[in-house]
This record gives sequence, C-alpha cells and structure tokens, in this order.
Amino acid sequence: MNVLIVEDSIRLRDSLGRGLGASGFTVDSAPNGIAACQHLDTYEYELVVLDLGLPGMDGLSVLRHIQGRTSRPRVLVLSARDQISDRIDALNRGADDYLVKPFSFDELVARLHALSRRSKDAQTPQLTVGGLSLDPVARMVHVQGESVALSPREFSLLELLLRHRGRAFSRSDILERLAGCESNASDRSVEVLVFGLRRKLQLAGMSELVETRRGFGYLIPKS
Repeated sequence: MNVLIVEDSIRLRDSLGRGLGASGFTVDSAPNGIAACQHLDTYEYELVVLDLGLPGMDGLSVLRHIQGRTSRPRVLVLSARDQISDRIDALNRGADDYLVKPFSFDELVARLHALSRRSKDAQTPQLTVGGLSLDPVARMVHVQGESVALSPREFSLLELLLRHRGRAFSRSDILERLAGCESNASDRSVEVLVFGLRRKLQLAGMSELVETRRGFGYLIPKS
C-alpha cells in the first residue's frame, strides 16, 4: 500500500516512515502542504496521513486540493486538535478518518488497513504491466495468472517501481523508501534485493521487467 505522510515534525515524520515501512507500506513524506500537493499531483497514493497544523499551506487546504482531484486517496487526519468541532470540520471537508495525537501506532496501522479495504471496495487496486499484476491490498503478485512468491521487501520494491513507472530510483532512494524493512540496510543489500526480485520474475517469465539505468538507478519503463 502506498501512503503519503504529511507532517512538519521531522522526528514524528521519520518515526512514522520507519514504522509504516516495517509494516509493509510504501512510504513517501512531505514536510508541508505545498510539498504534499506536489507529491499528490505527481504520484498516485492510496492513503494519506495528514497533519492539520502545517506551515504555510495548512492541512485543510491540502484536503481541499485532494477533493479537487479525479483520483482521490483515503485521508487519515493525525492531529493534536482534539475538539469535536475540529474533527467534524475535517470530516466535512473530505477526511475519511481522524486520530488525535498522542496516538497508538498499532491503532494507526489498523485504521490505515481499514481505509485501504474501503478503497478496495470502491475501485480495483491492481497494478499491471504486460502479463504481471500486483494487488497492493491482498499483497499478491501474479504473472499470466500464476502466483509469484515474493518476500515483503521484494514486494515493496516491485510495488514502488510499478507505481512510479518510468522513474529511476537510486540505491539510496530505495534505502530511504524501504529503510524500515531492515535496520542495517546498505547499498549492497539493495543490490541483493534487486537481484532476488529479478531472479523470481525471470523464473515467472518476466526477465526484462526491471531495468538498470547506469548513473540513475533501477526502473520499470513506461513502455
């Protein structure tokens, strides 16, 4: 599942990124509302974790921006504002859920999974290329209808590359996105991860899916 964290606290943003990455999410983050809207206009997200008290462009303005989009992610507001009126205002402006700080991380994960299930009921979440299909909710990969068994890190990497087809990710980019999956991650671990993913895809008949662009990184081409 692809999630955008919009939070101005560096400490909380990094902590959420590591925790959600370790829980199987593919994570992007933004420190303010303007950066969040840039991410939302560039990439597709299933879920957004949104603080309201953002510098410059606040969270309610981000909600307004999301509501103006054709494809809208589910939004969980994560805020220190604990008044009933604040919750009602955010929900009326398009938020799907509201969680007050301080919060339980396990509850946050459970609510995100619940929102993802609602998204699954509303639309088909599968990502496809050629004969390969990836279901972010069920966390299943199939090639020509046959299941491909991937490790959690391999699945997260494949989902990342599929969601951002045509964009090259360097080893450091991949480490940043998937850091929660392995505490002692290194450039070498990314090479091993890519090698393992390619080997399994090759055995399934998709040998040319993941490309290497020298000096840029790994990608799945748009065509």
